Amino acid sequence: MSAPPVACDAAWSFLGHQVHCLSSKPETFVDASISNNPAVLLVHGFGASTDHWRHNIPVISRTHEVHALDLLGFGRSAKPSDLDYCGDLWRKQLVAYVREEIGRPTVLVGNSLGGYAALAAGADLGIEAAGVVLLNAAGYFSDSQKSGTSNGVLSKLRKFFGRGILNDPIIQRLIFENLRNPSTIRRTLNQVYIDSTNVDDYLVEAIRRPSLDPGAFGVFRSVFDPQGPKGEPLDHLFSQLESPLLLLWGTLDPWMNSAGKRASFKRYAPSATTEVILQAGHCPHDEVPDQVNAALLNWLEELKML
Repeated sequence: MSAPPVACDAAWSFLGHQVHCLSSKPETFVDASISNNPAVLLVHGFGASTDHWRHNIPVISRTHEVHALDLLGFGRSAKPSDLDYCGDLWRKQLVAYVREEIGRPTVLVGNSLGGYAALAAGADLGIEAAGVVLLNAAGYFSDSQKSGTSNGVLSKLRKFFGRGILNDPIIQRLIFENLRNPSTIRRTLNQVYIDSTNVDDYLVEAIRRPSLDPGAFGVFRSVFDPQGPKGEPLDHLFSQLESPLLLLWGTLDPWMNSAGKRASFKRYAPSATTEVILQAGHCPHDEVPDQVNAALLNWLEELKML
């Protein structure tokens, strides 16, 4: 097997703000079946970045053109103070990137908050979305209490402190400073990775580094709003989705009620949905990348027969 392609850094602008991107594709298209494969766009979760796809891009890009980007407010992308950080912003960012930078049918793959953004963008793109893949996606359903699109540590903090105290900017600042401490980052990751082998210094630093950027606290405050980031319910998005859907579940995720969430997904997900169960936590793509890569590539191969 040939060496994995090298991902290239790229800069792209959305709403006048810099967005950090990566792209990688097969060095040569061996046959027509590979050249006709859809592109793949990877979307990280809350507090993460393109670095979180470190174990996926080299493998997937052997047979597919792969892109990854940092959502505005995260990673190496801009963190301006004049934006409303919400599901609608990230949906529009992904839709624009697919149309402006990829320009061909694309499978959108997202984890956690990035899963919500990928689903929203996939619904908006219609037939331009070749498929949507959700890894422990965040979001809420219209028949349940709104918990925002940022499931995980933020929702748990809201429940612990209560809504009132979280409106205090001093309290928010203290929480933010604690959350970006390397020891807190590592401890949190160890809680949500069942196998902590890949919780290494690289990953901790990849999460810590963007939190030092000017504007990072403003993004945190916006997303940390007691009501959670604004966005459409998942069932509304499912009803708009025209493309095939793959659900990759890390069923040991302590940040969400996987059994209850899976039941709701099954209730509302389109009929053309495939589900793969993984013995992993909240970020299966980084915790058990070999399993996720195999499941994703197998599903992408099956798309050719649809």
